[in-house]
Amino acid sequence: MLIADEKLGREEILRLLQTDVYSEEYEHLLAASREYARRTFGRGYVFCQIGLDSAPCPGNCAFCLMAKDHFVVEKRFTRSAEEAVAEVKKAFTPAVSDLFLMTTECYDRAAFLQVVERVRGMLPKQTRLVVNTGDFDLTYAKKLRESGATGAYHIVRLREGKDTDIPPQRREKTLQAIAESGLDLYYCVEPIGKEHTYEEIADEILRAQRLQVKYMAVMRRVGVRGTRKENAGEISPREIAKIAAVSMLAVRPAISMNVHEVEPVAMAAGINQLYAEYGVNPRDCAAETSKNRGYSVQGCLELLAENGWEVPCV
Repeated sequence: MLIADEKLGREEILRLLQTDVYSEEYEHLLAASREYARRTFGRGYVFCQIGLDSAPCPGNCAFCLMAKDHFVVEKRFTRSAEEAVAEVKKAFTPAVSDLFLMTTECYDRAAFLQVVERVRGMLPKQTRLVVNTGDFDLTYAKKLRESGATGAYHIVRLREGKDTDIPPQRREKTLQAIAESGLDLYYCVEPIGKEHTYEEIADEILRAQRLQVKYMAVMRRVGVRGTRKENAGEISPREIAKIAAVSMLAVRPAISMNVHEVEPVAMAAGINQLYAEYGVNPRDCAAETSKNRGYSVQGCLELLAENGWEVPCV
């Protein structure tokens, strides 16, 4: 399988996405992705994400447990700045390079700035602080940065505006605000399910390529009981590994590549970054995902080490 040593175009991306996951070409594809990762990344990363609230969200995503039309998390809550700091103290270790604070669109914006500032104040200077929250404009993006955020996780989801109540144009405006504010962008092609075509997936890979993403990921859609996507069908571990490999070779991120949720099979694509999760998780009915679906920091470290990635402590 010939893969150019440069960013791929749409035709080549589609060709690679169509690779049979039980073929010799599949193994060559994963090997090419691993080779890029080994040549480029040099180390492994553990990112830690803490969910700060559980509430019926107006984004109303068909795949999320906290959608307003089918809220199925075991309880509702909103963590204050003090409670957020307490959660960070429990979850953070020197192995965590990037700490993510995740909210629904319900979380008060002014209060969230206070959370960011408080958490920033307790973290080592070299730890990156990343927000995963609702849409915002340039003014708010600058406030997030002034409060201590170094980056933002934000995406245009697959079938945004169809499987969600969020217009894709609104997501795109937030991406522009992130770029103009100087925040680092963390991007992901998600949530990938059996209903999505390779053309749709290729278009989102190309978006990440245009955005020159340094922190890249792909994520499977989980058909969790009670959501509107419960019975839509999940893709296989080998399939998400393939999509990760194609994304790696097409986008060529400079720092890290992730598959989420953690999937050991996909490590063969050269994955060098994993997420530990605490608090609420949009794919977990439990209010504390670390006791259910979420991987721990230690679990991430062990899987990275098994695949040859050293994770220096900050």
